[in-house]
Amino acid sequence: MTIVAFEVARSTPVTTSSVHERCTRTACKGPISRTCQIRRVDQGRFSAGTAAWQPHASVAERLARLAPDQRAAATAPPGPVLVVAPAGSGKTTTLVARVAWLVDGGTDPASICVVAFNKRAAVELTGRLDAALDPLGLAPGVVRVRTFHALGREILRDAGVSVDPLLDRDEVVRGLFPGIGPADRGRLDLAFSRLKLDLRVTADEVARDPAAGPVARAFVAYERAVRASGGVDFDDLVVRAVGCLGADAPLLARWRTRTATLLVDEAQDLDRTQLELALLLAAPANNLCLVGDDDQSIYGWRLADVRRVLGLASSLPGLRRVDLETNYRCPRPVVTRAVRLVEHNRERFAKRILARPAATGRLVLAPDAADDTVRVARAMRTWPADASTRAVLARTNRELLVAVVAAVELDVPFRAPDLQLPIEDPRLDGLLDRLDAARDQDEVGGWRAGAPPLLPALGRLRRDVRREDEDAGGEPSEEPTRADLVTALLGWAAALADAAALRSAVVERRAALARLRRDDAALSLATAHGTKGLEWDHVLVLTDGFPGRRSITDAVEPERALEEERRLAYVAWTRARRSLTLLYDPEAPSRFLEEAFDPDELGVQTVASAA
Repeated sequence: MTIVAFEVARSTPVTTSSVHERCTRTACKGPISRTCQIRRVDQGRFSAGTAAWQPHASVAERLARLAPDQRAAATAPPGPVLVVAPAGSGKTTTLVARVAWLVDGGTDPASICVVAFNKRAAVELTGRLDAALDPLGLAPGVVRVRTFHALGREILRDAGVSVDPLLDRDEVVRGLFPGIGPADRGRLDLAFSRLKLDLRVTADEVARDPAAGPVARAFVAYERAVRASGGVDFDDLVVRAVGCLGADAPLLARWRTRTATLLVDEAQDLDRTQLELALLLAAPANNLCLVGDDDQSIYGWRLADVRRVLGLASSLPGLRRVDLETNYRCPRPVVTRAVRLVEHNRERFAKRILARPAATGRLVLAPDAADDTVRVARAMRTWPADASTRAVLARTNRELLVAVVAAVELDVPFRAPDLQLPIEDPRLDGLLDRLDAARDQDEVGGWRAGAPPLLPALGRLRRDVRREDEDAGGEPSEEPTRADLVTALLGWAAALADAAALRSAVVERRAALARLRRDDAALSLATAHGTKGLEWDHVLVLTDGFPGRRSITDAVEPERALEEERRLAYVAWTRARRSLTLLYDPEAPSRFLEEAFDPDELGVQTVASAA
């Protein structure tokens, strides 16, 4: 077994009398633990007369399994550290190793706090830390692992601030403005967060502005509704925690003790207030380790800004940067082309990203000018018939609809928890009822003899509902309109005899979806934004949607928006463990394909590994 020795500074000498002491910390499960400053000299982990220290066997083995760059990050000395961790570089493994090394080196586990990106990541990280720390004698859950919102909630409770009820913003907005759709509610959600977290203004301040527009007035109404409820929303958990810590010195001192060693994952996606909370808790010692990747900053619409992670050195003097250089996940050609793509960005750290030496697998360029459903099904058929995991990734949920149709036609189970399908839209039943009524009342005249009645009936229905919706007014929305739903029905109608056959087809398709849509399916359908932290054996990316045109044309800074779109494509490509298939229209390939491949390569079916 390889034992890795480290030289560490000790503020308290270790004596033989400490052998018989027992740890009184609730974190420990038995005799004097490695989590204490006092060490057990009878285990031979210290050399007489020196400060040389042998780590616990489990920690030594864990560190020995790491690559040199990972080990350097896991054992970086106290102080501000930024670990730049590209896709597939083993950042969670490194983070867990660092916590184990810190605890084994004498850091009080009750003073360690790890902040994860979301609840799913926090649960996963808690499980891995518990397993890593169990050999050190720690009970499960001793090291605090929280999201920023959960951490803010604890701070507010400690400050005596009520955090109940915790309100669902979307539910409050629906109650205040019942006439707006999901897309408009999403825009209000972002605007409200920007006002609270970025601009840090209150409803009272906005209300005093005589030139306040409709969004600002909606914000005032929303904040007053939250205040009237006596509760808080998710943004309040963080922004109010920052306010309480700044106004209450004893509270700040308590929480600086509890987070004296602070580790923050996915640092590239922090909003302004989250970063402010982290810096406030870490000061003045700044024993803060941030783990992230500027090339994976893809949540600008959630107020993330890649410039925050790029500019951390200005907020943390003496910041030590450690780069993880190897992508252990992806085939070599995937790493090469994904890096070539993202290197077109200007707002990024200069860094080296390599494939692991023994990386295998392939990257497939799949030019196909056929109908979307046909070409997606054709690409899915190339996957091996085994138990491997696979995914179809797209820029938007709407682009994933063809993948649903392909999966149903191939009778392949799939999971798509965030995808709302037009056929599941309850408005569809009302449209079918109107179609039946029009037929029964002979309101769709004008057919030519022998012409199928269904197509003109649907054409008239689409015209009618479009006119009705236009007359009703309302803001443009990304939610499918009723006319969109009728258009979807038209796609089926050519092969069907009448409205009754159409209704039967809808019923059958819904039954098929109920049977095939499963949480345990090997096939996942997801947008690129929904893939952070995930990976699959085989990945098919629908590249024609990249970059998102509206994201760029609607942006205040189009060039920066384009760079985020490029990072989003990079994230999608680097989810693949065994194969990546890039599906595209050969007549109009995405500009990102043109950046990552030479023109002659875009006419080649397969890019072979250069191993």
